[in-house]
Amino acid sequence: MELTEKLQNLENNVTVLRDIQKNITLDEMRRNKRYEWEIRYGLFESIQIVIDVACKISSHYNLGNPKNYKECVELLKKHNYLTDALAQRIISMVGLRNLLVHEYAEIDDAKLYNFLNYLDDFIAFAEEMQENL
Repeated sequence: MELTEKLQNLENNVTVLRDIQKNITLDEMRRNKRYEWEIRYGLFESIQIVIDVACKISSHYNLGNPKNYKECVELLKKHNYLTDALAQRIISMVGLRNLLVHEYAEIDDAKLYNFLNYLDDFIAFAEEMQENL
């Protein structure tokens, strides 16, 4: 899949997640496990797209030798593909992705739902990456 297609998928995911945020409250999410799954998977897939794009750009432009996903993002920051502030927020997303995948800890419902307040970071990432493609 091309990077521009991945970034378009990211923007589509954000549209769906915004719809969920607009129509489902935290209490509704707590009462209906399906809503929690939708949010978990939507966030996971969106974060994974960000990671894939970050690592592909790092590799394609020979920005360095990242040992993990966090380092892919750090390389984009170091080489001015991402602003410092956005890079820090993306790195936090990588941490959430690891929790979602590996279930190192039980994720608090309120914290999970609160991540919907950061959907603009996905769009900002997509825009900054498109400027560099």
